[in-house]
Amino acid sequence: MKILFVGDIVGKGGRKAVQALVPELRREFGISFCIANAENMAGGGGMTRKCVEQMLRAEVDVLTGGDHIWDQRGFDDEIGLYPNVLRPANLNPGQPGRGWGVFKAPNGVSVAVISVLGRVFMNGFADCPFMAVDRFLQEIEGQAQVVIVDMHAEATSEKHAMGWYLDGRASAVLGTHTHVPTADQRILPQGTAVQCDVGMVGSRNSVLGRDVSAVVRRFSTGMPTRFKVVEDDIRLHGAIVTVDEAGRAVDIQAVSRDYHETP
Repeated sequence: MKILFVGDIVGKGGRKAVQALVPELRREFGISFCIANAENMAGGGGMTRKCVEQMLRAEVDVLTGGDHIWDQRGFDDEIGLYPNVLRPANLNPGQPGRGWGVFKAPNGVSVAVISVLGRVFMNGFADCPFMAVDRFLQEIEGQAQVVIVDMHAEATSEKHAMGWYLDGRASAVLGTHTHVPTADQRILPQGTAVQCDVGMVGSRNSVLGRDVSAVVRRFSTGMPTRFKVVEDDIRLHGAIVTVDEAGRAVDIQAVSRDYHETP
């Protein structure tokens, strides 16, 4: 079974790329299930009901979030409408939505997806992600053959540590948040695929999807600057994980595709 995990979708350009490319990738590689991190897909921050429905129509099965999950006003009231939209599981339990779910792929295989937020260099509002995944894996036990964890975090060390911590207990631990794909894809000894960051779906001529001149001005002057999302010359980054009947990963490969909107 092959699973496509798409990196952070940034803005309208990122959504258009997903709409055009994910169905093609599913056909080309025989993808059975698709997950995408979507916390930046609405104007560069957060989600909206309209954006969610666009991605679901684009053959994305599950959308995961991150530290920008509530950036769009009103989405806290809308997330409950979508069982396949996950906010980080280790946020305060009083927050709406849920952080994990078990989903049925078209081939009949049950896939559990868990979204967790790292704590190193992050906003500090999340509970321990390691304790969180332990708790949810206990709840999921026996319900799914495949377990995919989206580790939305800044520090590479924290992401790698989570991969080793879950080796043999998750099919894959895939990092998001930093928007830059890493070249460290591997299968750990007990059958867990890991990649520190799968990248983003955003403009190649940008700084993490934002206008270059604005970001450079902020770094070079220290002055507050509005970061406009760049909506053209988009590249999709992701990873394809192949798992066996026992849910162990047997292969992981990076995927990268350019998207140019036709006039």
